[in-house]
Amino acid sequence: MNCELLEKYNNPVPRYTSYPPANFFTEEFGPGNYLDAVIQSNEWKPQNISIYIHIPFCLKMCYFCGCNSYALRQADVVDAYHKALLLEIKMITSRLDKSRKVSQIHYGGGTPNAIPVEYLQEINELLFSTFQFIPDPEIAIEVNPAYLTFEQMTGLKKAGFNRFSLGIQDFDTEVLDAVNRDKPGMPVHELMAFLKQDAPQIAVNLDFIYGLPKQTAAHFSETIRKAIELKPDRLVTFSYAHVPWVSKIQKKLEKVGLPAADEKIKMYEAAYSLLTQNGYDAIGMDHYANPNDELTVARHNKQLHRNFQGYCTRRTTGQVYAFGVTGISQLSGVYSQNTKSIDQYIAKINQGELTTIKGYALTDQQVILREVINELMCNEQIVWSEIGERLGFTSEEIKKNTTYNPELLHQFEADGIISLSDEKIQITPEGQLFIRTVAASLDPLTQSGQTNFSKPV
Repeated sequence: MNCELLEKYNNPVPRYTSYPPANFFTEEFGPGNYLDAVIQSNEWKPQNISIYIHIPFCLKMCYFCGCNSYALRQADVVDAYHKALLLEIKMITSRLDKSRKVSQIHYGGGTPNAIPVEYLQEINELLFSTFQFIPDPEIAIEVNPAYLTFEQMTGLKKAGFNRFSLGIQDFDTEVLDAVNRDKPGMPVHELMAFLKQDAPQIAVNLDFIYGLPKQTAAHFSETIRKAIELKPDRLVTFSYAHVPWVSKIQKKLEKVGLPAADEKIKMYEAAYSLLTQNGYDAIGMDHYANPNDELTVARHNKQLHRNFQGYCTRRTTGQVYAFGVTGISQLSGVYSQNTKSIDQYIAKINQGELTTIKGYALTDQQVILREVINELMCNEQIVWSEIGERLGFTSEEIKKNTTYNPELLHQFEADGIISLSDEKIQITPEGQLFIRTVAASLDPLTQSGQTNFSKPV
């Protein structure tokens, strides 16, 4: 990649896991607002239900982590948290129309497999007995392979999980040591074989991070080669986002040293080249999937979608109801985030109160902008007439709700990161890394002066 291009466009921009980004959530939005939205959501589209369960505990704190995670507490605290989760689920689901179907359940953290598998089984049993489900729903869990055992994997399979995301991050022990992460407890190919044994419906993802201390393009290429040999259903190569103002533990990595942006670019390009040459299709910014994978089919059909849990399809996408500390619910017109305090969460839920600490109700303009930015982030293009048709507006009306700047867009085109016409913006292969930059150019909120975002590279 052109170094001048990197220098020009590698500026802080939102990650756009939501629109508006979570930075703009406000404490004026409280539990009452969320409860009203939950009830109203029964009339909103999509009608499908997605459920997110946050397990915040980790046996060991990784220095790269920007998630809401906490060191594993005493067994009685974990038990109390598990019971509070069950109560919160009952509080919210009692307000939901039971004719609506669940399309997706996702457990994230933290480290969901840091707690007893029996707790996860009990949560799933509650959900399975409460709701109807679409055919072939996705029941996914993020796991740390350092702590997976045969007994635990057996329990997770019995609990109904059909997609496992193994947080490998890197195969190099020197890198893992630098970021305070334990290596897998057994060979990864054995873990994958056991998960898929007598269970053809189970899919396994491997997750990696590039831009960590001790990594180089040559080293990361070797990591990806090893991953390809394992033949996972999907691979994810996350770009490390250094945001120590959000996650103070990341400051520890500054003492070790982080790769320069141009080296990160080489890591990205090496991974992209290796994976696409070995049969994987690139999905969005950081996912790769087999040609027959549902994500790949959705991408080709322009039916890809994205929420806080990552890329998904319009088939499995539903309104997201999140449970647990820091969980963010994503309803059609509203975002709502729970408290970050485990103790406060347990206490309030046990008192029959919701724990919303902030949220956001979208304006009509922001509903349009969310559709525009989601289309770019997922399907790497904006066809103004198609968005207008979905939302009931003309192309020009859609454009007027964005900060559409012909001069800036023509500059993007001249630099080779987009192709441009009156009807369409298309991200080029060269522009893939700067898709967030293009999205930000259309976003009125980026004119507010906030800069506490991560860089694209």
